[in-house]
Amino acid sequence: MASERYSFSLTTFSPSGKLVQIEYALAAVAAGAASVGIKAANGVVLATEKKHRSILYEEHSVHKIEMITPKIGMVYSGMGPDYRLLVRQARKMAQQYWVTYQEQIPTAQLVQRVATLMQEYTQSGGVRPFGVSLLMCGWDEGRPYLFQCDPSGAYFAWKATAMGKNYINGKTFLEKRYNEDLELDDAVHTAILTLKEGFEGGMTEDNVEIGICNEQGFRRLSPAEVKDYLANIA
Repeated sequence: MASERYSFSLTTFSPSGKLVQIEYALAAVAAGAASVGIKAANGVVLATEKKHRSILYEEHSVHKIEMITPKIGMVYSGMGPDYRLLVRQARKMAQQYWVTYQEQIPTAQLVQRVATLMQEYTQSGGVRPFGVSLLMCGWDEGRPYLFQCDPSGAYFAWKATAMGKNYINGKTFLEKRYNEDLELDDAVHTAILTLKEGFEGGMTEDNVEIGICNEQGFRRLSPAEVKDYLANIA
C-alpha cells in the first residue's frame, strides 16, 4: 500500500528513491513492438516490427522509422502518439540548429536535446513521462553513431541493442552475434534475425520496417528491398 501512495505522483520520490511513473513508462516501452539497432563498420541499421491490427489497415500509411535530417533517423518502441510528438520536436530542433549555424546538427547533439526534452517531462506538473524509448542513428564526420533515449531522459551510445517486447532475448542474441567488423548488409541480416527471436507469425515486407544510415545519408528501405533481405534469411 505504501508504494501506491506515490505511484500517481510524477514529481514525488517514493521512499525507495524511485519515480514510479517512469517505471510505468518503461513498462509501456517493454510492452511495445520490438526494435533493433546495429552499428556496422560502414553504417547503422534500424529495424522494427510493424504490427497490423486488422486486414483492413491501410498498408504503409504510418511509418515507425522516420528521417529527422538527411543523415539522422529514428525508431521507437512504446506508444506511437508520444513518438509522433518527439519526431516533430526533433525535426524542429534540427531546423533551429541549421538556421543558427548553417550546417546539419551532429547526431550526439540532437540526441542530447531530445533527451533533455524527455527529462523535462519527468519533473513538470500536469504532464507525464513519454511512454517511448528511441533509437537514433546518424553519420557524422566519417563514422556511424547509434544512441538510445529512455523516458527518464537517460541516453546511451550502443554498438548494438534491442528494445521493446522480448528485448532481453534480443540483447542476448546480439551479444553472441555482434562483431565490430560487420558490414552494413550483414548488419541488416543480423537485425532481421534478432527481430525473428520474438516474432509472432511470419515476417513479411508489410510487418517489418528497416532503415539504414551510411555516408550517403539515412533512408528507409522500400518494401521490395525488405522482401529481398527476408528472402535471403529464409
